[in-house]
Amino acid sequence: MKSKTLLGQDLAYRLYARRLRKQLVGCHLPRHVGLIMDGNRRWARQMGIADPSVGHKYGADHIEDVLNWCAKSGIKHVTAFLCSTENLLKRDDAEVAYLMEVIEKIVADKLSVRPTWQVHIAGALDLLPGTTARALKRAVDASSSCVTGAHVTLAVGYGGREEVIDALRAVLYEHVAAGTTLAELAETLTIEDVARHLYTAGQPDPDLVIRTSGELRLSNFLLWQSASSELYFCEAYWPAFREIDFLRALRSFAARQRRYGG
Repeated sequence: MKSKTLLGQDLAYRLYARRLRKQLVGCHLPRHVGLIMDGNRRWARQMGIADPSVGHKYGADHIEDVLNWCAKSGIKHVTAFLCSTENLLKRDDAEVAYLMEVIEKIVADKLSVRPTWQVHIAGALDLLPGTTARALKRAVDASSSCVTGAHVTLAVGYGGREEVIDALRAVLYEHVAAGTTLAELAETLTIEDVARHLYTAGQPDPDLVIRTSGELRLSNFLLWQSASSELYFCEAYWPAFREIDFLRALRSFAARQRRYGG
């Protein structure tokens, strides 16, 4: 049974969250939110967990909560940064293996059973273990007929620079097949030519990118797509990111005067 202090804190939290939601009524909210979910291991250390990699499990479990908050706010596009190419290449093998298991489980348990979000993948699947790549593809297939109009993109084995290089490579192959010379391509290449070959082609660019853990950088996340995005940095580690933190990010976004390209 909760103590009176905890009950009071819960009540205060709910009242504050309600007030924040009321403040957002009628406000211009982001159509697409990007999430850099940072701080899982640091949160685990802070909580006294012996193996900091276990923080990845708590972080993955938290994705469902945040997607629910997005749905309640009418946000239909979310891109979640689960694992970078740098993670795969620079972290030790045991941590990467554990992270892949967590991703497989979260995809299988949270996003593939009675899906309310259509799943998309951004990243180099060929860098992932076969079991992880197959789990991600199954989630895409299982959610393909989702009729809610909500889309979640999982950035796994993802790097923004690598994505741009892959897109440019695809443009070159396309034009070589059409008989275009390099000189002709250099004269006619457009932003749209590159954009339609990105991993996120067909989806809107993020209006708001949220990063947890207090770090003030993009870390190679959606570099092309976030050219005009509003950025919001939160001190909380990802597993401790609360609904009121999310609502504060939306409030900050709503208060900004967006200036595209300047």
